[in-house]
Amino acid sequence: HVQLVESGGGSVQAGGSLRLSCTASGYTDSITCLGWFRQPPGKEREGVAAIYTPGGTINYDDSAKGRFTIAKDNARNTLYLEMNSLKPEDTAMYYCAASPYWSCQWTYWGQGTQVTVS
Repeated sequence: HVQLVESGGGSVQAGGSLRLSCTASGYTDSITCLGWFRQPPGKEREGVAAIYTPGGTINYDDSAKGRFTIAKDNARNTLYLEMNSLKPEDTAMYYCAASPYWSCQWTYWGQGTQVTVS
């Protein structure tokens, strides 16, 4: 089993930056995929960025390309999401997720951290 804990959310003005962190514990050697998702108010959860840990392949949603950067610190078992040029439409609860499957079926979820852009 894997536990995920996010941090780093907050309120920021449009154009500002935030860095989200997600620390993993438990059977972290089993993880093949790590990702960030978000759920805006009144909307469905959507993918933001993901990293395929064996090879390091990274994918971004179009809304994140050029503004957000996903990165992983293996020594700290921590996943980051650096968010720049934030827009009000980035306002959402942000979640990190992990998968022990080669298909990246998302199995483990954190509790979420709120990002509000005004």
